[in-house]
Amino acid sequence: STQHAEDIDQKSLQEAVMEEIIKPILPSEWLNTSTKFFINPTGRFVIGGPMGDCGLTGRKIIVDTYGGMARHGGGAFSGKDPSKVDRSAAYAARYVAKNIVAAGLADRCEIQVSYAIGVAEPTSIMVETFGTEKVPAEQLILLVREFFDLRPYGLIQLLELLPPSYKEPAACG
Repeated sequence: STQHAEDIDQKSLQEAVMEEIIKPILPSEWLNTSTKFFINPTGRFVIGGPMGDCGLTGRKIIVDTYGGMARHGGGAFSGKDPSKVDRSAAYAARYVAKNIVAAGLADRCEIQVSYAIGVAEPTSIMVETFGTEKVPAEQLILLVREFFDLRPYGLIQLLELLPPSYKEPAACG
C-alpha cells in the first residue's frame, strides 16, 4: 500500500501509481486485462509509520523457521494475533506442506502464500516440491485451493488459533 496526503482521493492515487510507477517499470506484456493490481485495497492510507505501527512484536524470526530452512516474509510470529497472516499463514503453510507429504503427493514440500491487505483470498499460492512431486505442481495447487481454506478466518479455524496457546511457540518456536 502507498501512504498518501489526506487530500488525495483513491482514484487519483491509483492512477498516479499506475502511470508513474507500474507502467514505467513493468514490461507492457504483463499489463493486460487479466493482471490484478492491488493499490491500497482497503482504501485511504493517511496514517502510517510510527503513528500507525507503534508497539513491539516478535523476536528473531529465524528461531520460528527451522534455523532458516523454511523461507519467510520477514514478519515476526510472536506477539501477533492470529488475524495477522505473517503468523497464521506461515503456520498454515507448514500444515499444508506436511499434509501433502503425508498424503504421498511429494517427499518434500514447501508452500508459499501471499496476501494483500483487505483481500481475503491469497493473491498467490505456490508449491515447491524440490523435484520430489508424484503429481504435477499445478495439480497440487488446485488440491490446496480445494481442500484448505487459506483466507485469514479459515486459517484461524483450521489451526484453532483463537484460544490463547502461544506461550510455548513464543518460547520454543
